[in-house]
Parts: sequence; structure tokens; C-alpha cells
Amino acid sequence: MPTTPRLDVDHVTCQFGSQTVVRDVSLRVAPGEVMCLLGPSGCGKSTTLRLIAGIERQSSGTIRVDGAVVSDSALHLPPEHRGIGLIFQDFALFPHLTVGQNIAFGLKGPKAEVAARVAELLERVDLVGFADKAPHMLSGGEQQRVALARALAPRPRIMLMDEPFSGLDNRLRDGIRDETLQLLKEEGTAVVLVTHEPEEAMRMADQIALMRDGKIVQQGAPYNIYNAPCDKAAAAFFSDINVIRGTVRGALTDTAFGQFLAPGVPDGTDVEIVFRPQHVKIDFDRGGRGPNPTPVDGVPARGLVERARFMGHESLVEFRMDFNSELLKATVPAVFLPKPGTPLWLTVRRDRCFVFVNKR
Repeated sequence: MPTTPRLDVDHVTCQFGSQTVVRDVSLRVAPGEVMCLLGPSGCGKSTTLRLIAGIERQSSGTIRVDGAVVSDSALHLPPEHRGIGLIFQDFALFPHLTVGQNIAFGLKGPKAEVAARVAELLERVDLVGFADKAPHMLSGGEQQRVALARALAPRPRIMLMDEPFSGLDNRLRDGIRDETLQLLKEEGTAVVLVTHEPEEAMRMADQIALMRDGKIVQQGAPYNIYNAPCDKAAAAFFSDINVIRGTVRGALTDTAFGQFLAPGVPDGTDVEIVFRPQHVKIDFDRGGRGPNPTPVDGVPARGLVERARFMGHESLVEFRMDFNSELLKATVPAVFLPKPGTPLWLTVRRDRCFVFVNKR
């Protein structure tokens, strides 16, 4: 039998006056699972988080925690009664309290039990010996870990995180991010994390909900979202893309790279064929082997090198294509810097191309 989700957001909509900021959003998060709300600024991610927390109230829909309704048209539990922890960009530690007092804030019960819980969490976040320090004496990473320990102290069933790592130094971010999620998973906490960075979502999430204009446009495991985007904008959100255009005739689209299947698309429909730069193969002649040989099929098309740059872990080469004078990008996992004007042949991996109806 399917288990009851820790968090169940069921067809939630939120309006502020005449403006709808969250549209029919549904999410289900299991204990120990990480759900990332991913999307550009202003798409409704943070408002969705505030609705789950109880800081705002939805206009319609239902929110449940462990199967129990915490908010619907008749009931609206306040944040402190939902068993939900919150971590935001601003760690908001109390400056007049010590680290230990910050972590203990909000805990109830005998002093010995509170002290034991504080000591346990200080050890879990690798801050043993920091209990008597003031927040201003800590680094940004240490403050983040104190905020995490404080949020975990009452053993919340759900943790809501609004871009909590964005203010950290890049050298610290990956380690602290991984440690934080490991701790939350060990506690069996369901996590909903807001980010606008695709790489962060791919690294952290068990499930991604891609949001646009207040709606979830696609939801699933990171691998599926990346490799089967719902539209061109979804593909472009995760990486650079190339786009070639064509018109469907007999369920096929003719391009300089050969014919592409467009099953179920009516004749005369304009389509866009989308593929990522890493799925372009470069050859020195029409039948030769290039610097990044991979399994491909299709017809080679010639382009002249417009520009080539080494990016540290790969080379990015831009081509002006013969067939339509448009630019296409290719990446090579090595140093490959052909001179501008060099003619080279490109093929694309058919199994990594997406065909979308042009909705312009």
C-alpha cells in the first residue's frame, strides 16, 4: 500500500487582489525526501513556501501534514502548530543570545533534556565547543550550521529552505549543502527547498518541481526533467541549447542534419528541434573523427568557426552554419581552440534531440 506523504499540497492557488501568484500547485513529499522548487525569480516559489509554512493563506486548495489538514477553506493552523522548520537566506540568529541559547530557543521541557538536545545538535553540525560563543564571532558557514541546528531542535516533520546557501562562499557551499541534506535525511525530515539554480537543484533534489508564472510546468526526478523537458523553455533553463527550425511534412521535418521524426504533428506545422551543445559532434571532414567522438547518426552539416573559448573544464566552439547562417554551439571536454574561419563538420545525437511545436 502507498504510504501517506509527509507533505501533501493539493491544488493550491493563491491570489493577492487581482494577481494570481500561485496557480493550482500540487506537491507530495515523503519523509527523508528532498523536493526542489526551481524556477526564475518571481515565479511563485517563495510564496508556495510561505503557504506551506502558514505565513500566508491560500485562496483555494488543501495542505496536509502526515495526512492531517493544516490549511483549507475552513481551517488554517498557525505556523507554530504545523511541525515545520524554516531556514532562509538570512539566518536571523538572535545576536544577544549565545549559540547554545539560539539552538535552545523554542524548546520546551526539563533543562537537562534541552541541554542534551543542544549538545547532540552541536555535535551533529560539527560545532562542539561553540555553545557559549556569540553569533558575531562565527563565520558565515558556522552561522548557517547554527541556524540549521536551531531549526532541527524541535524535530520538525518538514523543513522549508528558501535559498539558504546563496550567501555562502563557493568553496564552502557544496560541503555545507551536502552535510545539511544528509543530516535532514537522517532525521527523516521532508525537505522543500527553493532555488533558482539548476545545478543546485540537480545536486540536491530527489524530485524537482519546475515553476513558471506561478504554475508547476514539469515535475519529476532530476534525470527525467533534464533528459525529457516538457518544452523549449524547460530545456533552456538547465543549459545552453541550440535550436533549428523546420516544417512538418508527413510526420518528418527536413533539416541540414537530415530528417527528424515529428509523430502526431499535423503537416504544415512549424517545429523547433532543440539539442544541447554537448550533444554536437565535431569532425574535421565529412567522414572523419573529431575531438569528441560519440555515437551519433544523421547527416553532417558544415559550419565555419566563429569563436572558440576554453572554459576551464571544456571548450566552447561557436559555428556559423552554411545552411542558414545561424550560430550553433558545441562543447568539447578538452582543450580545442580552432581558429576563426576554420571549416568543420557537425553532427548531432538524435537520441538527445527534442522536437517541439513552435508556439510563437
